[in-house]
Amino acid sequence: MKALVLALLAVTAFAAENEVVWTLDHTNYSEIISQHKMIVVQFYAPWCGYCKQLAPKYEEAASVLNNHDPPVILAKMDTTIPENAELARNYTINGVPSIKIFRNGGKTVHDYKGTRETEGIIAYLKKHGGPASLEIKTKEDAATFIDEKKIVVAGIFPQLSLEKIINFTALAEDLRVDYDFVHTLDAKLLPRGGLVDKPSIRLFKPFDELYADFEDFQLEAMQNFIEETSVPIMAILDDNPENQQFVNHFLHSPGDKVFLFLNFSTDLDAFKSKYYDLALSYKGKETNFLLGDAGTGKRALQYFGLDTDQAPLIFVLSMGGTKYVQRYVQPDNLASWLKDCKDGKLKPYLKSLPIPEFNNEPVKVVVAETLDDMVFNSGKDGLNHSKINKIMLYCLPTDFVDVIIDVDSSAAYCLMHFVVVFLCSTVRVLSTWV
Repeated sequence: MKALVLALLAVTAFAAENEVVWTLDHTNYSEIISQHKMIVVQFYAPWCGYCKQLAPKYEEAASVLNNHDPPVILAKMDTTIPENAELARNYTINGVPSIKIFRNGGKTVHDYKGTRETEGIIAYLKKHGGPASLEIKTKEDAATFIDEKKIVVAGIFPQLSLEKIINFTALAEDLRVDYDFVHTLDAKLLPRGGLVDKPSIRLFKPFDELYADFEDFQLEAMQNFIEETSVPIMAILDDNPENQQFVNHFLHSPGDKVFLFLNFSTDLDAFKSKYYDLALSYKGKETNFLLGDAGTGKRALQYFGLDTDQAPLIFVLSMGGTKYVQRYVQPDNLASWLKDCKDGKLKPYLKSLPIPEFNNEPVKVVVAETLDDMVFNSGKDGLNHSKINKIMLYCLPTDFVDVIIDVDSSAAYCLMHFVVVFLCSTVRVLSTWV
């Protein structure tokens, strides 16, 4: 029986490997992943429209990459099959199609962060199919490998140190999806910075001071250095795609995040220098800054219940998730408003519908901004059932209870789907969901 199982596994593996895009499932997945230094897997669903659009481009890229030196293997797995879905749950897959890069027999897994066009897939995976760090031996190598518009991390080794080289190589493998890595024996070959007499790390970037040096080769220390140094003093969100990588570093950075959204065509000159000076004054204080065009950031604003017509608008997202907002802010008020925010003097912002102008009916309307005052801190008994989108209550005459409330969706969001019931002991209630 054991021999039969092994034979069947060998057949399925052979079948997968004779396709342009290899087909993985629960019967061959572990074996194939474990045997390869690098393999790219698309998790998909046959019914998914985006998956159908990607399929021919993914297959065309696979046909090219199969002949690359070294070959780059592209595979796919149908997540609608329960056994396959169980395997997919081992990874962070928020939707399909989702592409993962498996390295070293599956010991490390990275998200694919390239485009979904054929040429973009080919270029991205060719780069990531090679060494994690490229060696610079000449100035021509430096000009080729160091992109002036990107963040590049260089290891400089005027003295050979096996431990530091191993740590730098491990760092490059771990972060290669997000950064470019190079290494050299001679700092003279690099475009910026002086000579060094000991192993060092030099991070090149197209903003602020243009480069930064570091000498601690402990893995966590190097990661923290890169994470902190790769965030601009003031990230820019506009329609320039080259800025997107720096916006991503800002969004994934630790600390409080400060957003200022303007109409760039009319307000940029009045705000930019003062906002940059404010950002500079908070350098090293676990606070990062982004200056965004309101039109470009429209979807982000809408996500937080804000709109472009409220710009100029400053918005703070604290490390703890608390939000603060000031609409129609003026340039001279930026610093004082942020200080008040940091000092805890401002009321947190809640995503909420407007407070009703009139609220005198027997059924009260509660929105997120009035939830505490009207429900939790009112000192009255109330009754409500929360429902995600809209809650209506049908009750006996209001004499029996002090407050009967109609909770809008923003207040329901704040309740986090928690059903709150405040009942008088003598109340008989008939209620129903809508």
